[in-house]
Amino acid sequence: MPSAPVAVVTGGSSGIGLAVTDALIGHGWRVVSLSRTRGPQQATVTWVPCDLADLGSLEHGMDHVAGLADGGVDAVVHCAGLLRTAYLGSLDRRHGATMWAVHVRAAEVLVDRLGERLHDGGRVVLVGSRTMSGVAGKSQYAATKAALAALARAWAAELAPRAITVNVVAPGPTRTAMLDDPVRAGTPPVVPPLGRLVEPSEVAALVLFLLEDTGAMITGQTLVVCGGASLG
Repeated sequence: MPSAPVAVVTGGSSGIGLAVTDALIGHGWRVVSLSRTRGPQQATVTWVPCDLADLGSLEHGMDHVAGLADGGVDAVVHCAGLLRTAYLGSLDRRHGATMWAVHVRAAEVLVDRLGERLHDGGRVVLVGSRTMSGVAGKSQYAATKAALAALARAWAAELAPRAITVNVVAPGPTRTAMLDDPVRAGTPPVVPPLGRLVEPSEVAALVLFLLEDTGAMITGQTLVVCGGASLG
């Protein structure tokens, strides 16, 4: 029997990353998860402890992943993220640097280190945000998420000869613990026109669509799932 496909997922212990991990496991994938804390799927996920905001920790974690992925990788999904909000006049440089490290630098290290281990026909998905188009009070966060679209298009062009696709999935307001974080009290979520928040499982379903045969001809794109929030 053919071996199960292998996906490396960041932030797989909670929120969208957890939903993506659950979806992959449910469809027969093996998952290697990089996160600060262990997720609930202890028996079915290979957990690599890693703080993506810390370059040393990230590099150490990637050394571990490289050993685990000696036979190659079929997909890389970068879900890890955090949100800090502030308006002009109150921007915190440390918050901006941390978001850049987790969203952008971690993506660079992850795909750079695993690019050669990706099987031909493999997949890369970066989780962005509808906010990447620019939203008041979220300039630093939006800038880091917008950078992912540029990375995805550049990498898609580089990896196209190997039939490896690279895309961004950009959710709107999603029902995760991030929405309840006190640090975003100044910019509360707005319920989308369709009348409710996006579910993490709905974002995971789109990611899975891109990872499987259904997504073979989609690359260099940003796909938004936002319940109509981008209509305004």
